Amino acid sequence: MRRNEYMLFSIITVTYNAEKELRSTMLSVSEQKETDYEHLVVDGASGDGTVRLAESLATERTRIVSERDGGLYDAMNKGIRLAQGEYLIFLNAGDTFSSEDVLSRMAAAAATGADVIYGQTQVVDAERKVVEARHLRAPERLSADSFKRGMLVCHQAFVARRAIVPEYDLQYRFSADYDWCVKVLKRARRCEYVGSAPVVDFLEGGTTAKNKRKSLWERYRIMCRHYGTITATLHHLSFIPRALRRHLRAR
Repeated sequence: MRRNEYMLFSIITVTYNAEKELRSTMLSVSEQKETDYEHLVVDGASGDGTVRLAESLATERTRIVSERDGGLYDAMNKGIRLAQGEYLIFLNAGDTFSSEDVLSRMAAAAATGADVIYGQTQVVDAERKVVEARHLRAPERLSADSFKRGMLVCHQAFVARRAIVPEYDLQYRFSADYDWCVKVLKRARRCEYVGSAPVVDFLEGGTTAKNKRKSLWERYRIMCRHYGTITATLHHLSFIPRALRRHLRAR
């Protein structure tokens, strides 16, 4: 039974020529035990079979929109405007829920009145095999200050009450999600952690990973804006040993 005239969750999946990645995402949504949701597929007028695939996998909870947009974050803004759920979940094509009970766990967290619900992420390859846990772990207590140390919570595992979310700032091409999360956390009164079991399987090699330097520069600018230049610079210097350790492990 719905808790109000709207559904509890709006799951937003932005796509563009994502025929190879979309199936796993849509199946992971339709297999959820919790059914108080809508699934919005916001497509940027793909030239491949993305829309046909989405239509073939659609359920009564799926809405598909396909038209030209200004890129990833413009499409996500469109998703915000279309959403009717109380909470927003951005699940990119290729990313999936880690188990069938993820939305049930999030619904239990929502019942506490949380403004932000969040959890852990694990990285998977194209065959859906777990590669590793995400290198940054979501903390058990979360606030806007937590993000001084980087994006501790993966965007796909960061669920926000629709009433407090801004639109994404389109001046940022690669790190607008970081800016968005900080803004949401500044507005949030209560954040609820759903536990150590992963909630999202993140497909390695996304847009941010492919544009790492540009993304880091944008993130630095965003950190300066929210936390001040001195704080942002000191924290970015502290990221260097962490990056070196990751590089050595990957060799």
